[in-house]
Amino acid sequence: MLDRFDISLLNLVQRDDGQTAEVLANNVPLSPSAIARRLRRLRANGIIARTIALLSPRLVERRLRALVLIQLSEHADLKGKDALEKRLLEAPCVQFCYEIAGPHDIVALFDCESMSAFNDASDELLVSSPTVRRYETHFVKREVKFAPFVELSEG
Repeated sequence: MLDRFDISLLNLVQRDDGQTAEVLANNVPLSPSAIARRLRRLRANGIIARTIALLSPRLVERRLRALVLIQLSEHADLKGKDALEKRLLEAPCVQFCYEIAGPHDIVALFDCESMSAFNDASDELLVSSPTVRRYETHFVKREVKFAPFVELSEG
């Protein structure tokens, strides 16, 4: 069970996990040692799944990014769907992949160095899969907002 201190800490470290316990103590009314213990517990319990570094958009702005909407075959069996999802999960160029409701079944964000790299990846992952009925590609023109945070609240 998470208490209000845990929730406050999680909201803060989602935005900047590099803050020291001393800095976090400015916003959470606990001692730095108590904050450090809580963060260790949250990591050990899997509440904090992992810590990553987000690169500046200006470093990666010249890369090709594409949202790909995937429609599965009407007769796609569970094994075929699982195999496709596994390939998407393992592909380094796929940044996220969600199963969705509506006329498409899956949406994935591809991040590639070039159009050629995107074509190779989509051929390997999608065109070659008998599970994929069709897919639509929407190329990203620019990033307006990227906020991979979940704002937690008490209650």
